Amino acid sequence: MPPGLLLMIATAGNTLGALTTWLLGGLAAIGWRTETVDRPRSEKAVASVRRWGVPILLFSWLPIVGDGLCFAGGWLKLPFLRSLVAIVIGKALRYAVVVFAFN
Repeated sequence: MPPGLLLMIATAGNTLGALTTWLLGGLAAIGWRTETVDRPRSEKAVASVRRWGVPILLFSWLPIVGDGLCFAGGWLKLPFLRSLVAIVIGKALRYAVVVFAFN
């Protein structure tokens, strides 16, 4: 397959997963106030998103941490379109490195 196609497919699929997590965070905000965080790992993700805002979602590609950042972004109601752009950029850069490193 052409590397560009692989890059697009991987980025699109992983972005859709991250957006699902972001939306779940938004739904969770309905039931839980953003001031109530009870787990240390969750607390760290929420604190990072509060501090850095949308740009922290560029790191949504990170294993384990990335899902927490996306969830916190939705929970804290970060702007959807800006969040989407940051997530796409982060995922695309990650897969660009992977695709071109092994091609």
